[in-house]
Amino acid sequence: MKRFHVHVHVESLDKSIGFYKQLFGAEPARVESDYAKWMLEDPPVNFAISTRGGQPGVDHLGIQTDNAEDLAEMKQRAQAADMALLDEGETTCCYARSEKHWVSDPQGIAWEAFHTLENIPVFNEREAVGTAAPATDCCAPAAPRGKAVAIPVKSGSACC
Repeated sequence: MKRFHVHVHVESLDKSIGFYKQLFGAEPARVESDYAKWMLEDPPVNFAISTRGGQPGVDHLGIQTDNAEDLAEMKQRAQAADMALLDEGETTCCYARSEKHWVSDPQGIAWEAFHTLENIPVFNEREAVGTAAPATDCCAPAAPRGKAVAIPVKSGSACC
């Protein structure tokens, strides 16, 4: 199975947790001081929010796979389509150790494809051991085509 993934930057974690608990009718599966995540079954989505970022809004989209084979298939499709691909391999981010790669759509929207290997107690292990400057945003890298990764919230925009 694959699960749709959405990560949103929020101004207030507590207010946003309250809102999304009501919206989804479910408690978050994980809550940290700067992060919360729901692993919903109907619809199957990994929905995460964090205060680690610039402007509030969608940070990136993605597909979470249940196994390494599905992740490899997604990577092969991206490579066959000649998409610019950033292969991070095994990495830590968002309180998890994962195998992942990134592509960007023509607008520069980052898409993460990942398989979670295990949960970890810190947002990012490089921060925890002091080998990297603390991240101020999520783990989404600069878009492979050099465009911005985050999608800013557009006030007053018409609905779909």
